[in-house]
Amino acid sequence: MIALIQRVAEAGVSVDGRAIARIGPGILALVGVERGDGEREAVRLAERVAGYRVFPDAQGRMNLSLGATRGALLAVPQFTLAADTSKGARPSFSCAAPPDEGERLFGCFVAHSRTLVAEVGVGRFGADMQVSLVNDGPVTFWLRCAPEGGA
Repeated sequence: MIALIQRVAEAGVSVDGRAIARIGPGILALVGVERGDGEREAVRLAERVAGYRVFPDAQGRMNLSLGATRGALLAVPQFTLAADTSKGARPSFSCAAPPDEGERLFGCFVAHSRTLVAEVGVGRFGADMQVSLVNDGPVTFWLRCAPEGGA
């Protein structure tokens, strides 16, 4: 599983012009599910996102996690993160999990995140979403939890 995380001052997601989730300071996580991922990867990725130290401490160093800052998480499913972009000018999605499996594992990621982070907003799987954010920094990281024996 993959998460592109961004430290944000605020973020939100809308579907059909209606806001479905909004957070203040915290992390926006765009989450992609790859073929071969399972619950182990979903749980591990949730732990990594919640525990990743991207917030400044008193000395201005990135030493604090969501838990330490009581920040919020906005989790947005994004299957395009699993695209193979190694050839040509058009992405291939053969590496992405099938939609039903992607939705199940994204749900697992969200459920575990809710045990780790006090406030979790969620995008809608399979929807045409509009995501807005104010990137704080900017601070952006790419996290991946591959199945054992995977790349």
